Amino acid sequence: MKKNIKLLLTACTVAAAIGLGSCTKFLDRAPESIISEDDAYKNFIAFQGFTEELYHCIPDFTNAYWTNSWNWGEDEIQSTSRDFHFIVKIDNGDFWGWQSQFDGWQAGWMDRNNTSTNDDRFAKSLWKLGWYGIRKANMGLENIDKLTEGTQEERDLIKGQLLFFRGWFHFMFMQYFGGLPYIDYVLPADEKLTLPRLKYHECADKAAADFREAANLLPLNWDNTVVGKRTVGKNQLRINKIMALGYLGKNYLWAGSPLMNKESTGSESYNAEYCKKAADAFAELLQFCESGEATYSLLPFAQYSTNFYTTGQNWAMPGGTEAIFRGPYFGAHGSTYGTARQYAPSPILIDGDVKFLPTSNYVNYYGMANGLPIKNITQADPESGYDPQYPWKGRDPRFYNDIVFDGVKCVQGSIPSAQEEGNRYANLYTGGSYRNISTGSRTGYLLYKFIPRTANKFDNGDSYDKSLNIHLPYMRLADIYLMYAEAAAMGYGSPSGKTPSYSRTAIDAINVLRDRAGVAHVHAKFTASLDVFLEEVRRERAVELAFEGHRFNDLRRWMLLIKSPYTLKKSVEFDRAGPINTTDPTANRVLNLREVTILERKYTEKHYWLPLKNADANMYLEFRQNPGW
Repeated sequence: MKKNIKLLLTACTVAAAIGLGSCTKFLDRAPESIISEDDAYKNFIAFQGFTEELYHCIPDFTNAYWTNSWNWGEDEIQSTSRDFHFIVKIDNGDFWGWQSQFDGWQAGWMDRNNTSTNDDRFAKSLWKLGWYGIRKANMGLENIDKLTEGTQEERDLIKGQLLFFRGWFHFMFMQYFGGLPYIDYVLPADEKLTLPRLKYHECADKAAADFREAANLLPLNWDNTVVGKRTVGKNQLRINKIMALGYLGKNYLWAGSPLMNKESTGSESYNAEYCKKAADAFAELLQFCESGEATYSLLPFAQYSTNFYTTGQNWAMPGGTEAIFRGPYFGAHGSTYGTARQYAPSPILIDGDVKFLPTSNYVNYYGMANGLPIKNITQADPESGYDPQYPWKGRDPRFYNDIVFDGVKCVQGSIPSAQEEGNRYANLYTGGSYRNISTGSRTGYLLYKFIPRTANKFDNGDSYDKSLNIHLPYMRLADIYLMYAEAAAMGYGSPSGKTPSYSRTAIDAINVLRDRAGVAHVHAKFTASLDVFLEEVRRERAVELAFEGHRFNDLRRWMLLIKSPYTLKKSVEFDRAGPINTTDPTANRVLNLREVTILERKYTEKHYWLPLKNADANMYLEFRQNPGW
């Protein structure tokens, strides 16, 4: 198949809906590229070439712009120097801001004016490419019988990928907008649009059918197939059984969550039957991984950062054995001049004015290494051992991996200026040099989960020659354990709940992650009641998946987004008690520790769902706008 073929994008009506072009511009291809439809599908090489474009419809939310916003809960706040990112609009209750017409900088990854399936990371748009991907998947599925020169394995691989992508794009839309039409055939150009918006459960059932069939068709490892041996060692991103099972379970858990259950049934409780289905899918996945049949495993904690970035490895894609679903990485050094510079204060450590900071209220979720939470950071707690005069001591090891706090050594090498030497250690106390609401920390903390400590202008850890590559996965194995714990507990009504086919209980699944991190197991006080255990599951999820783009949707599906304290974003304020201990910053004593509310989000029920584009909602009567918008 000629490389410069650009396939039919869409029919008139769909073009209008997703903005990929006018009704007359169906094709854009060189004359020499014209081939028959039968030739385009007749063998695996040709059909896989058709299918490969779907991978290029996956936005790289980590590197979609020069600086990037993907944490929209109460977990993160932006510096005040700019206001164009979606997080600022969300803080102000402006959920229209995801749409390209309200994004003058075109900085968002959910919708953009300029959209393509080439290698331009600035041209990826979930809304436009998602609908395009659904249509393309349907085109492939309707033509699967034209794969006449292929083996059964080859047909299964093609069909499995197409089914996965049809389910995945629908799922991504559903979680933000609620139930939508589930497009499972190619819409004719001359057909009047009357497809109604389905209930969330109806839509989720259709997505589940696609994910389940995809899982049945796809291998655990492409390297072990005849086809995959042609590209052995380079198949990590290709859709496989584990990815399909992961999204089958996630789709069911979301359907079973309070917000989605309310949309479908009117009840704000968990739906136990959907949670049981989710637990079954996750259990199937985990058994493949734990038996060694699948190649996925949790990274050792010493390699934890490999989940998110690599450095000095010739731009190797992060993820290791833990990343399950990732999109392609568009450009060898997309992180170097963007994401790598959005966390350290400017101009003290690095250039750039847009900074993303962890809120103090969210950092509080990182409890103690003994597994107990911190009840109130301003008060001593003899049970957990927390001491507000030494607030950084004895914390969950993931706290030290993810968060820079006062006194942490931020510059490792030499600093030429005597004046700048005073900034080697983080000055995050109230009035410290790192505290700058415009281009520094507004909260008393810095986020270093996705960058090395050397990412500054002195150590040059973000320079081109260090080949720093930041690329977050959409799904990793730790998330599966967390989702299994939630699904098993809520499906079977107990912290000891488990699916019959799997040995681990909900409690066990949480402890797997705590063992990896070096945190004590779930305390017995949290296992006596389902409601109390659920709080601990949610706290564990907040810590393990912190700042990876999950919190906003979690708060929404739990129906907590509009409730205090989840509407608050706070800073930590304190004074140093004396000179800092440069060897062990956890030993530094502080005085007058307190929290100050920076902002409070003013939300109503309508903010549980994002608004659809008015142009789309006005296309036909059955495609209604979300309530309140």
